[in-house]
Amino acid sequence: MSKPYVIVATGLAFEARLARAHVDVTVCCARGAQMAAALANAVGPGCGGIISFGIAGGLDPQMRPGTPIVASSVIGANGVRSALPADERWARSLLRARPEAVHAPVLGVDAPATEPADKMRLFRETGAAAVDMESHTAAAVAIARGLPFAVLRVVADPADQRVPQAALCGMRADGSLDAVAVLRALGRQPIDIAAMPGVAHNAYRARAALRQALNGLGRGFGLLDLG
Repeated sequence: MSKPYVIVATGLAFEARLARAHVDVTVCCARGAQMAAALANAVGPGCGGIISFGIAGGLDPQMRPGTPIVASSVIGANGVRSALPADERWARSLLRARPEAVHAPVLGVDAPATEPADKMRLFRETGAAAVDMESHTAAAVAIARGLPFAVLRVVADPADQRVPQAALCGMRADGSLDAVAVLRALGRQPIDIAAMPGVAHNAYRARAALRQALNGLGRGFGLLDLG
């Protein structure tokens, strides 16, 4: 009999490291088509569900850096604007462990939302509290395989913060950070230097909150303890 496990979908290497410290999980760290393939390959006997875990960009102006979010639904799966409800029992389990979390829709996109004007537009169009680049793929694969899905994210950049292109240039395909690429990008666009300390500060707050968000979740991000 296969040992029960939960698949964790992350886009960044530090998110994956945090998730791997949890018990009874298989972590997929990728984006786009590579994420979809990795998740599909990870589904096997014993798989209880899929959860999207990591940092997110704030869309709701009330979402400040470090705010944890448990998704009530995911918008954007398969390019559809209608929301796919997250598993209610799993969401309730996450909220019991993290009562300070906001329970709200999350938007998944294929390209990062970096400009405040774009974030505000997405908020008006969808009502989502936050946006990331993995949740819609995780939700789509889970639905296709008949599995429950959930989202546990922490806001990094708030709705009113611009994320400079240099910060994005530092993200390798495997989710790790390329500091040299960041410095090169800043050399080409020195105007972005002023924005980097604020981005770094909020990212630090989000990482700390994300680490704390794992406390008390139980096996398989809480899903496997539901019976």
